Amino acid sequence: MKIITSILIVFIIISILLPAPIKAAADTGNTGNSTGDTGNVGVTCDARQLQPCLPAITGGGAPSGPCCGKLKEQQTCLCGFAKNPAFAQYISSPNSRKVLAACGVAYPTC
Repeated sequence: MKIITSILIVFIIISILLPAPIKAAADTGNTGNSTGDTGNVGVTCDARQLQPCLPAITGGGAPSGPCCGKLKEQQTCLCGFAKNPAFAQYISSPNSRKVLAACGVAYPTC
């Protein structure tokens, strides 16, 4: 239990210290790529928005409704989060894959 609490505290501290959120690039569909964008044009990429998912990712439980909603909203940002060393371990974890699957969000292929 202490490790989960420690991970949560570290995640919150890192979230607070990150630079300002950025806008995700929209997938216009003209390139033929399927990025999994669900029309979230101009979504602000903000890892703090995924805090409702922390219990499911760190503890392995089922994701909540708010978690799934935020994952779908931030779907276009997941590659950016996966490339960020502060979040890569969370995005690539087995529990993260389970949460994404349970929410119907494709695992990012970056």
